[in-house]
Amino acid sequence: MKRTRAHILAALLAAGFAVATQAQAQTQSITLTGTIGSRAILIVGGGAPRTLAPGESLQGVRLVSVQDGEAVVESGGKRLTLRMGAPVSVGGSGGGGGSRIVLTADSRGHFVTAGGINGRPVTFMLDTGATAVALSMADAQRIGLDPTRGQPVTMNTANGTAPGWRIKLDSVKVGDVTVYDVDAVVSPQAMPYVLLGNSFINRFSMRRDADQMVLERRY
Repeated sequence: MKRTRAHILAALLAAGFAVATQAQAQTQSITLTGTIGSRAILIVGGGAPRTLAPGESLQGVRLVSVQDGEAVVESGGKRLTLRMGAPVSVGGSGGGGGSRIVLTADSRGHFVTAGGINGRPVTFMLDTGATAVALSMADAQRIGLDPTRGQPVTMNTANGTAPGWRIKLDSVKVGDVTVYDVDAVVSPQAMPYVLLGNSFINRFSMRRDADQMVLERRY
């Protein structure tokens, strides 16, 4: 009888592990950050950027082809077309009720990850030197924001001062963590990423462990 119970317990644990693994795999973001000839630089699930050749795979995502700055990939039996800097989520969307974010540094030491603003996909770069979340006018318009309705501000840039706008974001999501009512600034200048600044970071405790940055939610 004890042996039978042990077998039942092992089966239940295995089933629980399988369900947890399946739930974790249901939501996965894929971002194209660059191309090199026929190769693509992808970020999968918020991990470090990796360069793939056609036919190669990363965390269940297989690169099919690269052409005209776009990449075609296969994931979960689906074929997707990726455009530069526009994350695509595979599977269902997480609830956003998590409290822990783990980011992995890329080859330049930057922490780049897919995420969302007001439910629209963006690519973030962690920037502890930025007072607030900062995005370009082009990104703001792409995700449906009208920065000109915000408060006009003067921004210091590498080329001197420039006009900008201070706005409030309804939500900022990274992984399965969502933060609401986040201050942001919009710059008219082009930016390769949305800067994940201190208006988001300050709600977390932060520690670095080798090439990983771990953020634990405080409030």
